[in-house]
Amino acid sequence: MSPQEPAQAIPTPTPKVGRDLPMAIGVGLGLLAALAVGLLWAPWFFVLISAASLSMAVIEIHRALLRKGMHAQVKTIVAGTLVSVLGAYAMFRWNLGLPPTTFAVICVCGTVVACLVARLLLAREGFIRDIAASALIIAYIPLMGVFIPLMMAEPGGTRRIIAVVACVVASDTGAYAVGSLLGKHKMAPHISPSKTWEGFAGSMITAAIIGAVATVWCLGASWVLGLVLGLCVAPAATLGDLVESLIKRDVGLKDMSNFLPGHGGFMDRLDSMLVAIPVGWLVLRLSLGG
Repeated sequence: MSPQEPAQAIPTPTPKVGRDLPMAIGVGLGLLAALAVGLLWAPWFFVLISAASLSMAVIEIHRALLRKGMHAQVKTIVAGTLVSVLGAYAMFRWNLGLPPTTFAVICVCGTVVACLVARLLLAREGFIRDIAASALIIAYIPLMGVFIPLMMAEPGGTRRIIAVVACVVASDTGAYAVGSLLGKHKMAPHISPSKTWEGFAGSMITAAIIGAVATVWCLGASWVLGLVLGLCVAPAATLGDLVESLIKRDVGLKDMSNFLPGHGGFMDRLDSMLVAIPVGWLVLRLSLGG
């Protein structure tokens, strides 16, 4: 090479971006196995996993709100979440004297009061801001999450949980598959740019189909009830996903945390489920009784 010829730049490898797929698959299979063991053979284990996951979600939302200067009473809310979920299941499982619904209401209200008292003991500045953060987390996580043990307290409760979870998984899968293949019209481009109306239609159809199968197979009920269940759960799951996406966008986060490698945080896995579980509980309660 002559002195006049410029030296050729040696290309540098581009670092890989995105999620670690093998790790994501491994973590996903581990979560699925834990849920299967809990739902099929050890309901108490499923409730324990649910309580722990909801508590971690509380911490994640708290950390996200800190980016906006909002300081929730996180320790109080975690304690209230654990007592609400585990206690409501214990009331049902060992017949400890209070209906699970009554116990859950007392615990959630008690958590609100405890947060008010705890914040009153601190400085006056920022009281409304911090109480608003606590109220958001309580309404979003323990209030929604307590419907897990409440559903399990119903006749055939574990099978009801399986049916609702199946509808949520079908909704998410249908939205992703149809949205990827046919998605053209954005549903909420400023919140979640990847969501489309075609994907939403796919989520409704797949949730309705799986709901029909699940209610017949798991609950011995009419397939029509399954259609209704799927058509109610799918919009609720989509709403939960959009709400979490908006929170992350507002605070400037891609994932709530990295607690679950390849998946983000616990809230990134629970977002759809949190809103769908109460809706599923209501549909099945009105249709099958309690």
